[in-house]
Amino acid sequence: MRRSARSASAGQSGCGGWAECMRRGKKMGSVEVPSTELMQEYAGGGSDGVGVPRFGWRICLAHQFREQRKPFEASDVSLAHMIDHLGLGIRYLKWWYRKTRIEKRAPFIDSFNSIPLRQIYGAPLGGFGGGTITRGWRGEFCRWQLNPGMYSYDTVIENQFTVCLRKNGQTIYQQVLSVERPHKLQSWNWGYCGEYGFYHALYPRAWTVYKLPGQNVTLTCRQISPIIPHNYMDTSLPVGVFMWEIENQNEEDLEVALMFTLRNGIGTKDDQKGGHWNEPFHFSKEEEDISGVLLHHAAPVNNYTMAISARHKQGLVISQQTEFNPNGMGQEIWKDLLQDGKLDSPPGKGKQSDKGQVIAAAVAATCIVPAKKQNVVEFCLAWDMPKIYFGSREKEHARWYTRFFGTSGDAAPALSHYSLTHYKLWEQKIDDWQRPILENGQLPDWYKSALFNELYFISDGGTIWLQVTDDLNITNGLTIRKDGLPPLPKVMKEYGRFAYLEGQEYRMYNTYDVHFYASFALIMLWPKLEISLQYDIAAAVLKEDNTQRIHLMNGRLAKVNTSNVVPHDIGDPDDEPWERVNAYLIHDTADWKDLNLKFVLQVYRDYYLTDDVTFLKDMWSICQAVMDSELKFDTDGDGLIENSGYADQTYDGWAVTGPSAYCGGLWLASVCVMCKMAEILKEEEEYKKYKVILERGKEAFERILWNGKYYNYDSSKKCYANSVMSDQCAGQWLVRACGLGEGEYEVFPKAHILSALKTIFDLNVMSFASGTMGAVNGMRPNGTIDTSSVQSDEVWTGVVYGLAATMIQEGLVNEGFKTAEGTYRTVWEQLGMAFQTPEAYCKKNIYRSLAYMRPLSIWSMQLALDQIHEQLDLPDTRICK
Repeated sequence: MRRSARSASAGQSGCGGWAECMRRGKKMGSVEVPSTELMQEYAGGGSDGVGVPRFGWRICLAHQFREQRKPFEASDVSLAHMIDHLGLGIRYLKWWYRKTRIEKRAPFIDSFNSIPLRQIYGAPLGGFGGGTITRGWRGEFCRWQLNPGMYSYDTVIENQFTVCLRKNGQTIYQQVLSVERPHKLQSWNWGYCGEYGFYHALYPRAWTVYKLPGQNVTLTCRQISPIIPHNYMDTSLPVGVFMWEIENQNEEDLEVALMFTLRNGIGTKDDQKGGHWNEPFHFSKEEEDISGVLLHHAAPVNNYTMAISARHKQGLVISQQTEFNPNGMGQEIWKDLLQDGKLDSPPGKGKQSDKGQVIAAAVAATCIVPAKKQNVVEFCLAWDMPKIYFGSREKEHARWYTRFFGTSGDAAPALSHYSLTHYKLWEQKIDDWQRPILENGQLPDWYKSALFNELYFISDGGTIWLQVTDDLNITNGLTIRKDGLPPLPKVMKEYGRFAYLEGQEYRMYNTYDVHFYASFALIMLWPKLEISLQYDIAAAVLKEDNTQRIHLMNGRLAKVNTSNVVPHDIGDPDDEPWERVNAYLIHDTADWKDLNLKFVLQVYRDYYLTDDVTFLKDMWSICQAVMDSELKFDTDGDGLIENSGYADQTYDGWAVTGPSAYCGGLWLASVCVMCKMAEILKEEEEYKKYKVILERGKEAFERILWNGKYYNYDSSKKCYANSVMSDQCAGQWLVRACGLGEGEYEVFPKAHILSALKTIFDLNVMSFASGTMGAVNGMRPNGTIDTSSVQSDEVWTGVVYGLAATMIQEGLVNEGFKTAEGTYRTVWEQLGMAFQTPEAYCKKNIYRSLAYMRPLSIWSMQLALDQIHEQLDLPDTRICK
């Protein structure tokens, strides 16, 4: 029977199948449909599958991306730049050797072991701060972040869904729903033909549609994570639901079984250390029952339990296999399912695994699907790691979701039950949130995909969300000036402590110069988390760490953290975040020009979007302190700060000297909002002080940097001083986002901003890759790329989205969408970087830093659209107030 079922399945799933999918992307001989064409073909949706939305990112399971890029490495640095940074290279090598070989720790940036590009990722599972598990678009469970901030990129091939079809008491078809053909579990029927299936993502949901060749059956798996704006309970839950719609187009009833298999562990060597064990469970509450298997993990640190389960309903049979060997042929569990569409597990708990042994478990749900009808099967994957240590193992922390489900480590059944009985409500709230944007016919289709799918990083950015204890004092009793911060702000007590990484490869929490771009997503959708994060940054401003260390760029000793200066980050997850800030040690960021300014701008923007007067009052003295600290950079007293001749801002590989468009613009914007805050708080002397500075600074900025068409990069005599920087209007971007920029609070002449933006569009966008790849950071006035630094010739995805928002704010709506579209299509369609959007890419060959924070700035485009909705006759989709 096993052989005949395998033969029938293999014979009917040969790659001659689903013509529509083949038309849209099958590799046919030596010809392959370009990925951009494939995505455009899919953009309008299709009739296959149940409930698949029109908008989102869609791809055929057989698709192969033609372009294979490599990560930026030392060999990609030009000889001239290599000579310029020789000292940095030597110091980094010494530091890297000590960190990895002597201390046996992971570097916060590992330039020798960049993550290779794998064009496989789909929407991650899980809420914020409880860990994430990524399921690839072909169905692989392939990226794991359970220990906070630390990733495993192993594909665990045993983690699969399998379908079994039975008719008249006989199994007629049994197939692993995977296109892979692994060397293990060879008794299983692998190699589902990808031309028969497609994947569709509209985060936080994803749909995978499988046509079963020759069976007249279509399966639609809808994957749901509880990501819901303004919801601070469900959004924290470490769970994912798989809702399977089974369509039987036959004239006869079918018995259909779906089996979910899961291995203990995440594919690393720790899986074989022994001590793991599994047990079946049944959980009943409010007349709703679920059944499944608990997979208990004896990890070296941060023990956890995973649960796979299914929801009971009339006519559905749930069965399980508590333990099987995933390293063998897999014959026993395959035959068990094949025999009657159910699993037959011995009763009771499984035994603990031995050292070197790997174990796995399975849950099957079996139902009748009547002829020409549909049926539904619901699975849940949950994981419970309630208490965690960071890498230093100094302090134990409780994750935020434990506020609702406890810290005892036995919450997996309750989490599973809650998810399976509440996911429909989640989906209703997700629909209510997304519908106004998705149904807006004036917004381009690609934008709707980009806007929601880029949100993946808030959950999958190494995110940690912790409870705080009553005795926490974020300032350790330190205060400044007349107000100071409360020892434990109410928002932190009520909503916890939140952090996310700069990037999966750049492992620093809440990197503030980058958060400046990404923070729009938080303040618009989960404002309490943004406000909580801001209190943590403010507290770090008050603190000082006099520990001396060598900074790698210049080789000089300097203290780790300077008071009255905004830190670069709040720490490394492999150390002890919040306790030891500034994991970044390339530059001494106490001398950076943008960090203080970005704090002031975000404080006012966050107040503007939340009306939180308490927050504004608490932050006022901190803003005064960091602006007083910043004033020392105005060395000639003309009201405009000067850069110091090295890369002293977020473009940390692009030197800037004297007054500059980027930092000078941010400075003037910050002075502007200081005036506005002083006005609101009735601080008349401060208002007068900053009003005088603003007027002087505006005159100096225009006189020194305006060249008649745009603002020069900087005021140096270097060859690139008059380069066109795509980010030169960052100050105006934030001024407009804060509802300012006109009348008394006009900072930059509108005509100059429009001219600069049009110049950027003409040169950095349209003269770069024919306008198809976004905006390059630096462009020479003659239309050639600025190659004066290792970053001027890059496209920064998050900067592009911010630039597009600036264009929209100023009425250049078509130009804004055209600019952003190039980046989205390059990353998601051409380069295969879905759900791992990089910090940067070049015109050819190179990308840098996969899965990065900054692209969340796309939400500033939505804010800009919300602010001008009446001018464009758009529906008001504002959700901030």
